[in-house]
Amino acid sequence: MTYTAINPFFARRAATLQAAASRITKPAIFARLPRAPINGSPVPHLTSLYHNSDAGEYGRRSYPGNCGGNLIKDLLLYFKPRLVLDPMTGSGTCQDVCRELRVSCRAGDIHEGFDATSADAMKALAGEGQVDFVWAHPPYWRQKLYAADDRDLSRTGTLEAFLSRYEAFIQAAASVLAPGGRLAILMGDYSDREAGFVPLVYHTKRLAFEAGLRQCCTDIIRFSHGASSGRRVYRSSFIPGLHDVCMIFERERCQ
Repeated sequence: MTYTAINPFFARRAATLQAAASRITKPAIFARLPRAPINGSPVPHLTSLYHNSDAGEYGRRSYPGNCGGNLIKDLLLYFKPRLVLDPMTGSGTCQDVCRELRVSCRAGDIHEGFDATSADAMKALAGEGQVDFVWAHPPYWRQKLYAADDRDLSRTGTLEAFLSRYEAFIQAAASVLAPGGRLAILMGDYSDREAGFVPLVYHTKRLAFEAGLRQCCTDIIRFSHGASSGRRVYRSSFIPGLHDVCMIFERERCQ
């Protein structure tokens, strides 16, 4: 006779996870969004709730952290910049959008040795032109690791070290903006295994204000369609984050 040891606690947990996984396969429930007021915006569908599930043919969706290009496209159509700086270009999403819209774009990336936290490097990238728009999708600290380069923000060992380098980046970006120029940052909060909940959206605003910038419009809550985390099953209990936040800051115009 063969005896099989059974762990009732594991069996109960396995059943709970299986039930949770089965709920994921149910048909999606669509929420009704508030009606946006009619106004003179050149991009009427661009509101504080951004829910475009189509990533567009920009960059590479397989690239870690790729955000899709339609949000970038809508921002450029709204603000109408003449020169865009993309210092964390990744797979080239912002460049692809600028190419389609025929907007000048200068880009760099840590994979190519470009250090976006260096003010000198940012000024060299900007050249002699007046940069009126900077797009940035920085790492959410160490949620995903990007480059093997020690200067990569995702390689910082502590939150304090990350925020120090993140502050340097925001100050460098602010230094190359023309008066009235905008800095758009897409950032998300997340729960770190060691540090707990990390409010990176709060820190982004704090550091931007300290750099002398002001927020020039509402937060844009971008729904995270296609995120890899949405296809996983976790053992722990938590409130999932299904969005990140795009914040647009502005350098003051000369009086």
